[in-house]
Amino acid sequence: MRKYLFPFIIASVCSHVFAQSPQPINRTFQLGEVTIPGAALRDSSQKLSSARIEKFNRTDLSNALNILPGVSNANVGPRNESVVYVRGFDLRQVPVFIDGVPVYVPYDGYVDMGRFTTFDLSEINVSKGFASILYGANTMGGAINLVSRKPVSKFEINGRAGIFSGSGYRWNVNAGSRFGKFFYQVGASQLKQDSYPLSSDFKKRKYQRTDDRENAYRDDLKFSVKAGFTPNATDEYVIGYVNQKGEKGTPPYVGDDSKITTRFWKWPKWNKQSLYFISNTAVGEKNKVKTRLYYDTFVNQLFSYDDTTYVKQTKGYAFQSFYDDYTLGGNAEFESKAVTNNVFRFNMQYKRDVHREHDLGEPVQSYIDNTLSIGIENTYQLLPSLAVIPGISFNTRKADKAEEYNATSKEITNFANSKNNAVNAQIGLFWDVTSNHSLRGSVARKTRFATIKDRYSYRMGQAIPNPDLSAEVAVNYDLSYSGKIADKLSLQASLFRSDINDIIQQVDNVQPGKFQLQNAGKAKFYGAEAGADYQIVSGLKIGSNYSFIKRKNKTNPAILFTNVPEHKIFGYADFSFLKRANIVASVEHNSGRNSTSYGTRANAYTLVNTKASVKLYKFISAEAGLNNIFDVNYTLVEGFPEAGRNFFVNLVFSHF
Repeated sequence: MRKYLFPFIIASVCSHVFAQSPQPINRTFQLGEVTIPGAALRDSSQKLSSARIEKFNRTDLSNALNILPGVSNANVGPRNESVVYVRGFDLRQVPVFIDGVPVYVPYDGYVDMGRFTTFDLSEINVSKGFASILYGANTMGGAINLVSRKPVSKFEINGRAGIFSGSGYRWNVNAGSRFGKFFYQVGASQLKQDSYPLSSDFKKRKYQRTDDRENAYRDDLKFSVKAGFTPNATDEYVIGYVNQKGEKGTPPYVGDDSKITTRFWKWPKWNKQSLYFISNTAVGEKNKVKTRLYYDTFVNQLFSYDDTTYVKQTKGYAFQSFYDDYTLGGNAEFESKAVTNNVFRFNMQYKRDVHREHDLGEPVQSYIDNTLSIGIENTYQLLPSLAVIPGISFNTRKADKAEEYNATSKEITNFANSKNNAVNAQIGLFWDVTSNHSLRGSVARKTRFATIKDRYSYRMGQAIPNPDLSAEVAVNYDLSYSGKIADKLSLQASLFRSDINDIIQQVDNVQPGKFQLQNAGKAKFYGAEAGADYQIVSGLKIGSNYSFIKRKNKTNPAILFTNVPEHKIFGYADFSFLKRANIVASVEHNSGRNSTSYGTRANAYTLVNTKASVKLYKFISAEAGLNNIFDVNYTLVEGFPEAGRNFFVNLVFSHF
């Protein structure tokens, strides 16, 4: 019980120091946003505020994004990685940014969203299909931007502390201050859990004999700081730093697919640091220059053991793997409003990815990629209510180094350097039909460069590297509506389609018993999204959204796309009463999905969650909730069961 006391001590001490909070105001760090002038659509399906994230107690990034239509929560089971798919595209094709700075892992382009907590964010922005050219390369299916907080008053602080199922606890504190032309914002948090409870309907298996999930621990500690200087009404200069330290286990496979080998893995380190500088400088009355400079590191350790004791490493599949990566880059953006009713933006970006890996007892192998992007984006206001926005960019990726180690000869040799170019182009039409109704139509040709892993990995001896892989290409079509009726009913709807060429796909038996990744695939993704929020009476609000996503492999229908359900429904009811109490209940339904490309399935499921909160005194609140109330035994990927019924209790404080 002692380990639960520390979070509550933090909350209790702070709760006796600060006065009552006024109504919440916008604390979004606007310099960290990546927006397109004139393209603002009043569409809650593409944005999550911190208030909404906290409302549904979504503590990590993947679970928070799962609230949105068109976004599917998934789990890379054998690696215990939380990910999402945006309209069927994975995280290599929809990269993650913090305040516009890319943070995805250099080697494979992914990022484990379970390691990214939401405690210090002001909002999350999701661009679907039509993402700003200014994000740079690899936004084939869109982009996800995590926007940090910015203080607006002399001193403000807020935080939460709590316990939850699986011997878990959390605490987080955010504090900031604005004094004259200067401001600072700091945040610290920890999310730790020994395991999680399985449903009572789960039948015990060889590698899962207990009621709590084996080897399912996690410990994520995060610290962030940002300091800024605003010398006048137009200019701003900010330096930020984020330090994440994580460790986790990989629960063993307990499914029925005989082709899947059980892994006994632990990750002693999943550490990431990001240092960045962002500036905005006016040049005359109608021009400005915005810059981003960043240095991002990733240190990772993966240990494979003989069995579930996680002690010995004597088997052929046991190893200790080490990554030591960094990314160095920056961009400069020039914006001009010199022409009436027109916003012109020119952007140049450079990104250098360095991946260094080795197994214990082996020399370090290094890989270096350089990516350059030059783009133009223009917003022309045809009418006060009608804007047309074209954009085009040229991207190039060049490999400076790619080494391979031969365990037999114990020699390191070099792959031939490779280079790949790609062109992105898009156009959007944005029409405010009335003050309450908007339409958007867009067509976007977007690309994704092959990752270091795509090009050079032997896949544990099963594959042949292909350094000459070209970029994947998608043409994304979108038609969207957003509206509000009588200030009570908000509506969103979208139809979308993506035609994808040169998909990087596995081609079997290129050599006897070995496959190779090649630009061999064509596919079509299409679907629809719809959402509604209705304020029934003061204090009572309901809402829901629906996603339909169909993905077809046109080249080889026998190879199935994985991890995305065709149908997803999310609904909620939010009831506040007595000026101090709130109850929110939500339901989520996912249809079945493929877990493997050859047809292993994860079944459909429906979850019901609830949370109650009450204001105790001034700025102090307490909240508690139950997730998976009906104790459903479900999986996101076959053989890796998710949590059964589980609880949480939090103490909340705030002073703004």
